[in-house]
Amino acid sequence: MKIIKYLFFLLLIIVIGGGAYVAMTDGKFQLEESRVIDAPDELIFNTVNDYKTWENWNPWMDDSEDLILEYANQTSGNGASYSWKSETQEDGQMKTIKAAPFSSIEQKLSIVLPVVDEITNDVYWKFEKLESKKTKVTWGIKGEQGFMEKLFWMTKDSTASESMRPMYKEGLEKLDAYSIEKMKEYSINVDGVTEHRGGFYMYIATASSIAEISQKMEQMIPSVVSYVQQNSLPQTGMPFTIYNEYNEAQGTAIYSTGVPVREEVVTPADSNILCGSLPKQRVVKITLKGDYINLKEAWEAGYKYIEQNALEANPASPAFEIYRSSSDLQPNPAEWITEIYIPII
Repeated sequence: MKIIKYLFFLLLIIVIGGGAYVAMTDGKFQLEESRVIDAPDELIFNTVNDYKTWENWNPWMDDSEDLILEYANQTSGNGASYSWKSETQEDGQMKTIKAAPFSSIEQKLSIVLPVVDEITNDVYWKFEKLESKKTKVTWGIKGEQGFMEKLFWMTKDSTASESMRPMYKEGLEKLDAYSIEKMKEYSINVDGVTEHRGGFYMYIATASSIAEISQKMEQMIPSVVSYVQQNSLPQTGMPFTIYNEYNEAQGTAIYSTGVPVREEVVTPADSNILCGSLPKQRVVKITLKGDYINLKEAWEAGYKYIEQNALEANPASPAFEIYRSSSDLQPNPAEWITEIYIPII
């Protein structure tokens, strides 16, 4: 009996000592991972901010085939949330506490673990705008483990931070790939025959190789816009490019980049910015939503429409593009809108 009593007291001492050790262990933890993504901060922020996109890049989504997602009525912005249930993973919920466009997001993560009723941790995101429209994305989590949670992780081969770090790295890699693919999205619509009202415009003309057009336009458009603003000329529309000559065989083009204005303007004789006018004319209109690299396909769609509908392009009137969105105001190429107008007889 004495031996049993001693063993009991020994076991009690071990339990009390072990409990004291667990209780005194620091339960605070924090981990974060960062990645530079070649995408604008606005696009990445909007992606992370909307929980309906998470199934496309959240690494935990791939670990369970029986995952059931439930979305709240609001899935983005302050107060947005979603939850999940699974037989192979722990059930949980994510809620957005504060979303500050386009710099940071604060979220609350709640997970039901075995032995432990529920744990709650703070998840945070930082979006740092870099040069060349790149973004440094930081994804982190922090919290303080309770007694049962600390005991739970002591039974594992790794700590909570060590267990989650690879998933955070993978998640940022998936977010990177997803963002790049989103920027490649585009659509082309041939709107058909319409009438362009024409009008006066201020412009700069130049000649270059076709490959240099985009680079030249980046310099020309701001120059014309600046001239219009400095001279208090009412701008009546968005910038555009008129293709006076386009020789694909030789790879050269003569073109004018302009800004529409209300009335005819007489410029000084030594000015490289001139005033021109477009006539009121019938045109075939094509709308491209997406990156300018898809313009060639959009132009081809327009000329194919002309051929299929027995129309004839007007050789005396040059075709032109109007840029309905600016890359400065809309950094995501998938949201750029360009209208193509091909005059017809």
